[in-house]
Amino acid sequence: MLTKTSSPDGNIFESLNLNFEKEIFEDIKDAKNVKIGRIISSGQATPLGEWYDQIQDEWAILVKGEADLLFEGEEAPLKLKAGDYVFIPAHKKHRVERTKEGEASIWIAVHIY
Repeated sequence: MLTKTSSPDGNIFESLNLNFEKEIFEDIKDAKNVKIGRIISSGQATPLGEWYDQIQDEWAILVKGEADLLFEGEEAPLKLKAGDYVFIPAHKKHRVERTKEGEASIWIAVHIY
């Protein structure tokens, strides 16, 4: 049961600390079977030749910005805009091809163990 508190636990759009050289990964909640994080991108992409190959399922939503997400075996990336979300099964290789330059792209990633 949810109870009302006097203030929220946080705000996705606060403390954006843009770093135009690398992505920022922040844990929001780390529990037994789930980990929730905020990722702030500003023009970054996965290094060429590298793929994410995670041991857990992931659900991710792009809250703000733009991004191109490529899955191994696909010819063209999935073009994401604010509000778009994806479910990525464990060991489904993927990479971020592009995030919008000079603007925060904010992701919420939920990893399910």
